[in-house]
Amino acid sequence: MHRFISMTAVASVMMLAACVTINVYFPEAAAERAADRFIRDVLGEDVPAAPSGEPQAARSSWWHALSPVGTAHAQSPDIDINTPQIQAIKERMAQRQREHLAAWFDAGAIGFARDGLVEIRDRSAVSLAERRNLERVVNEENADRNAVYREIAIANGHPEWEDDIRETFARQWIANARSGWYYQQADGGWTQK
Repeated sequence: MHRFISMTAVASVMMLAACVTINVYFPEAAAERAADRFIRDVLGEDVPAAPSGEPQAARSSWWHALSPVGTAHAQSPDIDINTPQIQAIKERMAQRQREHLAAWFDAGAIGFARDGLVEIRDRSAVSLAERRNLERVVNEENADRNAVYREIAIANGHPEWEDDIRETFARQWIANARSGWYYQQADGGWTQK
């Protein structure tokens, strides 16, 4: 009988251990800081710094104080955006920004889409001869944006964070946009910053 109770206890402990999951929370405040650094490098030095994400950080701190993970999670690491792959993408994006995109943002031909990509919003804002180039460059830019969101998630050991990275970047592209540039609202409508 004693052996049966011991085996039952061991089985119960093993079942309980199997049910324990470790939740790795997405470090949103760190992601916002990383996104701002990356975006400022791409858009150029004359872009004003985005407003601080203090309300979100304050909410996160409040949540972490009540959370069972407490201070361990509150001291979340920085998001790594310095891998060779990410740097190569950033350089291509910065060059594209200088050579084409900045002028098209200024003209209102393109805007920041709500999904972290760039979207053509007014083809008539560029000459007829330039429209094919506009489509090609926007497609290249969006391919790099998709790649960088995936690479950042992978570089930080959490491929499952790709959607969170994309959402964070989508907000921060808009926050870092120059005055007069267009961005897409949640309902799909366009507004000028």
